[in-house]
Amino acid sequence: MAVLKWDHLVHYVNDLDQPVQSFGEQGLVAFRGGSHKDWGTYNALSYFGLTYLEFLGIENLELAQATEHNVVVRDAVTVLPEHEVLSRVVLRTDDIEGVETSLKAAGLSLSPIIDGRRLDNKGRLIEWRMMTIDGDFQGLVYPFIIQWNGTDEERLERLTASGIIQAHPAGNAEIVSAVFRVLDPAAAAKHWGELFGLPVTESGVNLFSLAIGDQSFDFVQGDENQFKQVLFTTDSPALKGKTIRVGEGEYVFA
Repeated sequence: MAVLKWDHLVHYVNDLDQPVQSFGEQGLVAFRGGSHKDWGTYNALSYFGLTYLEFLGIENLELAQATEHNVVVRDAVTVLPEHEVLSRVVLRTDDIEGVETSLKAAGLSLSPIIDGRRLDNKGRLIEWRMMTIDGDFQGLVYPFIIQWNGTDEERLERLTASGIIQAHPAGNAEIVSAVFRVLDPAAAAKHWGELFGLPVTESGVNLFSLAIGDQSFDFVQGDENQFKQVLFTTDSPALKGKTIRVGEGEYVFA
């Protein structure tokens, strides 16, 4: 299978300005991203290198309700406004057709590979290809797959030059792991590991981790079957020990 990297995460919110303000108050850069005009959604973003946070809201409910083949939008319609939850992680590849072939062979139900686009907050068109995975494993929804134009190095250079990726005033912070609370951490980690070609380690009692580059997906005991936390390392005294809560999700700095 093609090498997969952790591209970003999706967190459903009702008010995009709330996470922008909450992160800004802690010296972290977050900003309005733009609109997905075909899907009726819009977003706010916060970058930590090429791995970023996407806060996703519904801009046009009628359009979002009519969206086909995009489980991310479909789920937003289902859970909002009651639950502002961390939705799912997103995996980046440079061979989305290869990933599609592998996941189909594993028996998963996939959307077609679809073209995504949105206008950023300066009116520039951003495009990508993506594929979502229907269903869940023991209640935990699957990641979706994305492919951007260009190499990681080219994107990092371009996003930095345009000011999308910039230093956080509070200091350096890096995303190290996503935490999923599930009924059976061993089974969930094993299943995702086999699907996405990620090695599994048992990190503690009822804690199983998948290594994805120098980051990890951590599966811990809980009955929510839900993505719950994002863990960061930081050299900032102002950030160390802080937890930023957005809806039902937590961003924890250590």
